[in-house]
Amino acid sequence: MSDTLLDNWQKKSADHQKLYKQYLHRANKNKVLKSLPDLHEQAFEKIDCLSCGNCCKNYSPRFKTPDIKRIAKYLKMKDGDFINQYLFVDSEGDYVLRSKPCPFLGTDNYCSIYDHRPSDCRRFPYTDEDVILKRQSLTLTNSSFCPIVYYVLEMLMQEPVK
Repeated sequence: MSDTLLDNWQKKSADHQKLYKQYLHRANKNKVLKSLPDLHEQAFEKIDCLSCGNCCKNYSPRFKTPDIKRIAKYLKMKDGDFINQYLFVDSEGDYVLRSKPCPFLGTDNYCSIYDHRPSDCRRFPYTDEDVILKRQSLTLTNSSFCPIVYYVLEMLMQEPVK
């Protein structure tokens, strides 16, 4: 693999959105799922999330009830106070952050609630699970701001068809 794959990745991702959409639509699900663990690991070896932080700067995870309870407890807040201070209900009925970047993101890109973060944050960028195929519009959006999603999609498309 060329070391230049990640050079100017955001422009390349924007240019490849149609290709990604076509690929995900016709991809062999079993083949993709078999490839994901290795590609996910490769991507994380090449890309340091702490040098990026785009997900925390531009994206809000969904906060499910267990997330709210866990984080509020950690912050020594009542659930309702946590919701009122940090969250609102979006058009899909999910609790999401009121502000961007995430209020728990430090200037060093470290998360102040990392051990208690929402499950969406734990799972992001979903490059080691079937979400990459099941929620294709989310995958396309994520590829526009997450170099790991971009990398995994590019590597998937380079794999020979068997």
